[in-house]
Amino acid sequence: MDQRPLARFLRSRRALLRPTDVGVADIGPRRTGGLRREELAALAHISASYYARLEQARGPRPSAAVISSLANALRLSDDERTLLFTLSGRSPERDDRTLRSDVTPSVLDLIDRMPGTAAIILNAMFDVLALNPLARVLFEEFSAQADPERNLARAFFLAADPSRRHYGVSATEDFADFAVSQLRAASERYPGDRGLNGLITELRSRSVEFERLWHEVDNVLPRHQMKSLNHSVVGPVELHCNVLSIPDRDQSVLLFTADPGTTSHTALCSLMAIGSHDLESATYR
Repeated sequence: MDQRPLARFLRSRRALLRPTDVGVADIGPRRTGGLRREELAALAHISASYYARLEQARGPRPSAAVISSLANALRLSDDERTLLFTLSGRSPERDDRTLRSDVTPSVLDLIDRMPGTAAIILNAMFDVLALNPLARVLFEEFSAQADPERNLARAFFLAADPSRRHYGVSATEDFADFAVSQLRAASERYPGDRGLNGLITELRSRSVEFERLWHEVDNVLPRHQMKSLNHSVVGPVELHCNVLSIPDRDQSVLLFTADPGTTSHTALCSLMAIGSHDLESATYR
């Protein structure tokens, strides 16, 4: 396969991008007005040396995932994206998987039948898809947000108030590592999902912490953790947090429970009784 057309296309589109277009700091003199090779490689999550070989028409044929990452980094239109796949000898049809945001009725019914457990359903980019009644009253600040704003990763890394960036829940360092690891893995499974790619681009450009962890964090698997929060009505609550997977939808269920006989369990029981009532009118302490 002649790689020269692909190389010319990559060089021409890179030359059209300005650093400010993609949130890259414009530091030092540039021989051309476009992005440097290493800057584009970083945006596409590939090595600078590998990208240089692609532009020199001497690298191995890139995978569909690499081509999709390059298309996102270059801000290509749909037609340009299709052309890039064609030039690389790949089919765009291999790049059409997107995240599922619809939750099966049986799973929704399941979490509603768990009165002593606060349950939250997430997709692979940390969008909150559903909460059961106890989760709504337990995470009161979070529940007050509109649906489009309910993304745990965005709320965490871009919070205006760092003390409230995890809705008052502890173990913020663990969540930061876990979120970055899971988003990086999701980007490999869904290279063409524009919502996911847009979220990652936003976080990498606006959060110094996220950008640092993107390069540093190894794969982090879900595990049991203890979390704590200070609820405005019931006070301090210590919770077990477990993550269950829904493989056919690539979704997860966060389950928060308390040990029976503890003050935290009593607090959860009180919140169950309060239900959807106005928490400000409750007198429990």
